[in-house]
Amino acid sequence: MSKLEVKNIYKIFGPSPKNIIPMLKDGVDKTKILKKHRHSVGVNNVSLNVNEGETFVIMGLSGSGKSTLIRCLNRLIKPTSGNVLIDDEDITKVSSSRMREIRRKKIAMVFQNFGLLPHKTVLENVAFGLEIQNMPVAERRQKALEMLELVGLAGYSNALPKELSGGMQQRVGLARALATEADILLMDEAFSALDPLIRKDMQNELLALQQKMQKTIVFITHDLDEALKIGDRIAIMKDGNIVQIGHAEEILQNPADDYVSEFTNDVNRAKIITASTIMRKAESIILEKSGVRTAAHKMKDLGISSIFVTNKKGVFQGIVSIEQVAELMKEGKKDLESQVNADVQTVAGDTPIDQIIPLVIDSKYPVAVVDSDQKLQGIVFKSTVLAGIHGKGGSNHHA
Repeated sequence: MSKLEVKNIYKIFGPSPKNIIPMLKDGVDKTKILKKHRHSVGVNNVSLNVNEGETFVIMGLSGSGKSTLIRCLNRLIKPTSGNVLIDDEDITKVSSSRMREIRRKKIAMVFQNFGLLPHKTVLENVAFGLEIQNMPVAERRQKALEMLELVGLAGYSNALPKELSGGMQQRVGLARALATEADILLMDEAFSALDPLIRKDMQNELLALQQKMQKTIVFITHDLDEALKIGDRIAIMKDGNIVQIGHAEEILQNPADDYVSEFTNDVNRAKIITASTIMRKAESIILEKSGVRTAAHKMKDLGISSIFVTNKKGVFQGIVSIEQVAELMKEGKKDLESQVNADVQTVAGDTPIDQIIPLVIDSKYPVAVVDSDQKLQGIVFKSTVLAGIHGKGGSNHHA
């Protein structure tokens, strides 16, 4: 379900912005518009949906329009044209007083430069949004203390912002945003001012908090690694346009154009691409329905040297080889179950390639991909692991 919906948003800076929209629709370049018409294009016909409880990342280089777009989402910048719907209410059409109410109750923002009030204590900073909401003093103090504990700052309530490190200050900013219990959290380059180690800590902190709180988050960044780490979906912006929206694996495996390809060139795919993306169909037989001759016949038909075995419910049992089947046939035995080798590596569909690599290296069989009920979903070969790392389709040959 969409919590936030953006429809055909334009933001043009200049004296006659509405006159520029037809030019953009005709494909006139934003550089030409700036040079010839003295108008700057911030956002150019952007549409997107953010689902409830989703972390949606908007990323792009400096000047791509991402920070302008996020400010259109809470009307800190009023769009030139288009609609922004929060819970189906179009905030581009509401009164200023209604917009203030929406900002107080539904949307909270975390800024790059922390945005803390230097003369107020940490506790007072966290409680500031609640003060604006006219919450009673004792109640807002209790809520602020709870939020400080949540972000790991219990015991710092009487400190001033200047007495804290950058990472701690950003935690205060996050606690203040969470304290209002707003449904939507807007985070504009929230971690980019932090040094790399603290930045990673804050990313992990956000992921942990999101697991507990399930907020709807729109997160702005220029860092693709950060986007891939925290985003459920990612939108890549260039020149005010959205070039591609997708899950991390979609963007890495199927970049929309050369611009996105260049962005993703240096990404460690082994940490992002998962078993479900690179797995191939598993040729298998059902133990209760198959004997030795059935197994031999199917392997011969498929030209494979071993075959996976499931029970009639699809639960993975193991693997049997052509050599084992041939031995049973030579001995005149029909019991296939005795020869099923259960010593096969299994992984879940969301296991990243870097965790699969040691498994395929150490095993003479492909790795089986199973779901939470241990039902066989597919198989991963050495060749498909290598192809996944290089961003290509894998082999279709079976074990």
